[in-house]
Amino acid sequence: MDYITLPKVKTKLEKAGSCGVFLAVQPGVQVENVKLLDRYEGKKPVNGILYLTATHLIYVEEGSCAAFRKETWIALHHIATVEKLSSTSMGCPLVLHCKNFRVAHFVLDSDPVCQEVYVSLLKLSKPVSPEDLYAFSYNPKTSKGARENGWKLIDPVSDFERMGIPNRYWTITDANRKYEICNTYPHHLVIPTSISLDTVIASSRFRSRERVPVLSYFYKENNASICRCSQPLCGFYARCIDDELLLDAISRANPGSKFMYVVDTRPKLNAMANRAAGKGYENEDNYANIRFRFLGIENIHVMRTSLQKLLEVCELKNPTMSEFLIGLDSSGWLRHIKSIMEAGIFITKAVEEEKTSVLVHCSDGWDRTSQVCSVACIILDPFYRTIKGLMILIEKEWISMGHKFSERCGHMEGDAREVSPVFTQFLDCVWQLMEQFPCAFEFNENFLLEIHDHIFSCQFGNFLGNCPKEREELRVLDKTHSVWPFLIQKKADFRNPLYKGKAIYRVLNPSVLPYNIQFWCGMYNRFDKGLHPKQSIIERLLEMKKQQTMLEARVHELEKKLKIRGELPEDTYTFPHSGDAVSQHLGSPLTNPPGFMGIEGDLNTLMETRTLSREGGLRAQMEQAKDQCGEPHPDTYKVVDKFGAMDISGDVNISGSMNVSGDIDTDIHEILDSSEEWGFCEDMGLPEGIIISQVKSNIKETGYSDKK
Repeated sequence: MDYITLPKVKTKLEKAGSCGVFLAVQPGVQVENVKLLDRYEGKKPVNGILYLTATHLIYVEEGSCAAFRKETWIALHHIATVEKLSSTSMGCPLVLHCKNFRVAHFVLDSDPVCQEVYVSLLKLSKPVSPEDLYAFSYNPKTSKGARENGWKLIDPVSDFERMGIPNRYWTITDANRKYEICNTYPHHLVIPTSISLDTVIASSRFRSRERVPVLSYFYKENNASICRCSQPLCGFYARCIDDELLLDAISRANPGSKFMYVVDTRPKLNAMANRAAGKGYENEDNYANIRFRFLGIENIHVMRTSLQKLLEVCELKNPTMSEFLIGLDSSGWLRHIKSIMEAGIFITKAVEEEKTSVLVHCSDGWDRTSQVCSVACIILDPFYRTIKGLMILIEKEWISMGHKFSERCGHMEGDAREVSPVFTQFLDCVWQLMEQFPCAFEFNENFLLEIHDHIFSCQFGNFLGNCPKEREELRVLDKTHSVWPFLIQKKADFRNPLYKGKAIYRVLNPSVLPYNIQFWCGMYNRFDKGLHPKQSIIERLLEMKKQQTMLEARVHELEKKLKIRGELPEDTYTFPHSGDAVSQHLGSPLTNPPGFMGIEGDLNTLMETRTLSREGGLRAQMEQAKDQCGEPHPDTYKVVDKFGAMDISGDVNISGSMNVSGDIDTDIHEILDSSEEWGFCEDMGLPEGIIISQVKSNIKETGYSDKK
């Protein structure tokens, strides 16, 4: 096969997240007459061109119009396995299984070409040197100052300050700035004020990987805390006085409780096996005022096998219901998700209800410990259910505390036994909580999927290496960019339109009954569009928000024209504002009180109490409201007559200050035409906040009826 310089095709570069920068760093491969098969939609495969660059595999469908050619972008670091199948009548199949659960089935014309693409992908998807990772060549053309500020955007220490630390019980120390206490911990640690640094250092020598007990979360309502560490090096008989003193200091930092839970997230049998190797778990006889618990979460090897079985089920082409359910159950995946959530709920109840501090560990304290502490924090604190809060939580509990992203995600060539879906399981738990509490999270499912993409893409430096010290050695702050500014730029796409704010939902009370633990099709079958609902509620609501923003901008422009011409009429009627959901931002309560109809209250509540029904157009709703609540404003009927029967059956209204005057000729056409083109009148209901003046005569005068 001839290796040629890849042409700079005009493609949708934002799909690869490269901010419009095309990276043809080295010679690439271009292969024509390649087919991309779809497992579910049943469409006849079309030919396309396969481009192989230094960072991405790009498939562009052939077509007469370049603007409508479908593109498929696959980051090379996303590729987990490449499989070359036996030739068929169609050609030579090449199957890519990706870490974000995409399965791409290509068919090439000739076997020699297929073999060379296969070998190239094997090499490019498994770099040997860290410098070959995408992050070190990614260049979004930002200034040095912007890049440096991006790394300062999310600061874990600021989260402790938000909790009220330092205080009389806890202090922040930078004693680990040279990694003298623990080489997988961050510079700053939070420890009890009553204990000396010498005691902390001595305790670290008694803990696996020197991961000494430190604060993870402080619940300032009752002074209870969540701390984390690794297993003690106690074996069957060893003990450490300094370690016992440190745990006692943690317990005494919560004067409202006479004891503290020590939680081992492993199954008891696993912990006992570690005792035989000189490690193990705390002896309650040696530690004063502790209560010990095992939580039974399996190790990384069990989880890796479970995910493999789950994906085998997901890749069945036409399974029967029994085959799918039996396969899903035999994978054990949902049971593992349930066990992690149960552990988080146990810690939450201990802190919030029993007002008791909890110390959490597993073996080394960087896998199950991160999962459980993070889930507990999200259940306890509504801040972590915001976009910024989840970023800080991931930075604090995963990146800073030494979760081994490089090994667990298989960023480079290495031991496959170290790869495990630990972080994927955490995101799955967050999604389970979002399903049970859809109004309690500022972000939507797309935010979780985007984060999941970038822990594998190696496009940003945050998830490179296994701990802060390794990232310092790689000089990621100087050579790479942070993922958090990139995500914040896309914040509008990640907002949850159903979010009601932090004040409404404080501590969550999730259920782990079997029928409440669901299979996350949006993650594991994300790219199989034929399996997804034909309409997405969240995507539709976000699209409605964009439409509203465009309308508001246009109306603002019209208002300016009216003021300039001095033609703003006096006899205008403004519909009262009817909610904050879309009018202010998507982070407010999603309410829809139809105030212009003389009805007070939340739309969903009115429907539940049958004050309003979900069927019928706007006039039908008004007639029903008239019977229930009295006569509405007379101008309301005029508006309805001219705009047609509009459906308010949805749970979203559109708000803002949209002013449409009666003396506009061309501009009123644009507003009304735009409304119909977007389905505004049919799908969105009447936007509240519109000022409509002399509509009954002006629509006719403008000739709008003639245009129809």
